[in-house]
Amino acid sequence: MNVVASAPEGLEKYLAEEISNLGGFNINIHKRFINFECDFGTFCRVHFYSRLAFRFYREIASFNCYDKQSLYEGVRDSFDWLNWLHYEKTFNVQVTGRTSSLSHTHFTALQVKNSITDLQKAVWNKRSNISLDNPDFIIHIHLKNNKAIISLQSSVESLHKRGYRPAVGNAPLKENLASGLINMTQWNGKVPLIDIMCGSGTFLIEAVNQLLQIPINIDQVYLFENWLDFRKDVYLNEKNKAKNKIIDYEKLPRIIGCEINKNVFEQANVNISLAGLENYIELINNDFLELQFKCKPGIIICNPPYGKKLGHENELIFLYEQMGIFLKNNFSGWEFWLLSGNPKLTKYLKMKSSLKIPVSNGGIDCRWIKYLIR
Repeated sequence: MNVVASAPEGLEKYLAEEISNLGGFNINIHKRFINFECDFGTFCRVHFYSRLAFRFYREIASFNCYDKQSLYEGVRDSFDWLNWLHYEKTFNVQVTGRTSSLSHTHFTALQVKNSITDLQKAVWNKRSNISLDNPDFIIHIHLKNNKAIISLQSSVESLHKRGYRPAVGNAPLKENLASGLINMTQWNGKVPLIDIMCGSGTFLIEAVNQLLQIPINIDQVYLFENWLDFRKDVYLNEKNKAKNKIIDYEKLPRIIGCEINKNVFEQANVNISLAGLENYIELINNDFLELQFKCKPGIIICNPPYGKKLGHENELIFLYEQMGIFLKNNFSGWEFWLLSGNPKLTKYLKMKSSLKIPVSNGGIDCRWIKYLIR
């Protein structure tokens, strides 16, 4: 199978490593996605264990595409739609990219839909219905350089939604981005981990899940279960292995989250409980300035307000000044990782960074910054 996996910008290299470890091969890295090859067992496995991918797409056909006619004919002739897509099954079409004569995604999607349903009507005198919310198939077409690539999307929902987070704050960090950022810290579970502004707890939940390789999205219904060559035996084998995986929680060090806002603190408690980690993550409903912690140095992480979605820039200056003073006075020898969407504010930490990694968070150009606290 030829597969494309989409990812947050800045995490492509880490997604490639993850997919390689899960059994993918011939991996190529691009901006916001990778492509790779795998067998069906690996394809199932990456859905249960990939923490960084948004979605997976299986490439099924490609053809030269210059205009609406070559699009219509190319879609119709390049794949065995009649065996794969019965008229009783629903579908929808997603479009990315464009060519010089196909620049409107809605028009392109309509041409693809017409090509498939006209073929169905010619043979059966019946056609599939379109479903936007709960389709049996999602057909993805990507246009670039007068070429069209057709793929089948493997899930309706984005895979960053793990199901443990019905409660989120005003500026939530996506789960796959949080996991990728934790990956970059190289936290290995041998030292404590503290999030001094933990919000809804996403960083800490993802850190534990990643460290212990806890399977995710096991009980989701996947679109690939509707595919003609779906191997139910292989799928159930991978699913059962994931469900019966033995998790060693004993190896966890102290993992602490501070959250000053009472309502957000309660949200974090709900999310951590739904993730099954209430016995392993310690939450404190207090200002991080009250935190007292004596042990060997570990890693502190933080996604503070940037003055973009939360807070006003001028009001946040004092917060960053306090943060820098507090860390230098209390956590010498620790690593501090901060997600910054505002370089003006990080100056007020008055700390020298040792590494800055560009990432995108909700469309905001950010830096994942490492400090060695002295």
